[in-house]
Amino acid sequence: MQRKTQTTSFGSIVRESHNSKKFYSSKLFEEFKLPKKIEFKETAIEKEGLNRFYCKSSETMDEIPDESVHLMITSPPYNVGKEYDDDLTLDEYLTLLTNVFGEVHKKLVTGGRACINITNIGRKPYIPLHAMIIEIMLDLGFLMRGEIIWDKSASGGGSCAWGSWMSASNPVLRDYHEYILVFSKDSYSKNKDQPKKDTIDRDEFIEWTRSVWTFPAVNAKRIGHPAPFPVELPHRLIKLYSYEGDVVLDPFCGSGTTAIAAVKNNRNYICYDIKQEYIDLSKNRISNQKFI
Repeated sequence: MQRKTQTTSFGSIVRESHNSKKFYSSKLFEEFKLPKKIEFKETAIEKEGLNRFYCKSSETMDEIPDESVHLMITSPPYNVGKEYDDDLTLDEYLTLLTNVFGEVHKKLVTGGRACINITNIGRKPYIPLHAMIIEIMLDLGFLMRGEIIWDKSASGGGSCAWGSWMSASNPVLRDYHEYILVFSKDSYSKNKDQPKKDTIDRDEFIEWTRSVWTFPAVNAKRIGHPAPFPVELPHRLIKLYSYEGDVVLDPFCGSGTTAIAAVKNNRNYICYDIKQEYIDLSKNRISNQKFI
């Protein structure tokens, strides 16, 4: 039986289930009120439109009906000179992301989730891309659910970033983490009137609802793409944020890792990339079942 507690007025040493009404009725949350009655909208995608790759910019995704995608998972290009990057100004780059994520907002069902894997770049200056993307998503009307820190230290080796060695003159931090930013469209909850099958087990749920995830990165040469993320990343997000049979979208699909995780977890996928060679790589990884 749960204890009927409230948010404490002075500190807390435990995390417990309690009545949070007083907390969320404070002035801090006045601008974040959701409508009491939400209309859940969802359009089914015809079978021939599922499990598809499109070689084009995802700034326009007319191939997908509006309000038909249940989950988006992506890692956008970082515009730092990788072979798939264009040399965009910061304003041009943020405009690209705004266009793509605006299109994603149209395609998500009510209560659909959007998960963005991003890292910050540079040192002098340090560019906080994660903060800029959060601002974009909020301006587009997304609801932020939180952020996950992906701890990649197991892949980091023993080197350091140096800067000014053993001196306060200019010590430089080396990033051993990336962010996974998590958002919803219009509602934090999914439509409970359409029962679907969950596929996450007890231990996974306990572990993956913690805000720090630890697993290694993958070798780019082994995958054949300059900046792949491991299958473990979309695998966890798919099981945590979607039901069996749902549609998963990746607007910057790269080597097809999101699609591979969707196949492994009995979900459908729709993916976009502007380079045919990466579309071909993705299809090859799926057909050969190279789930690495």
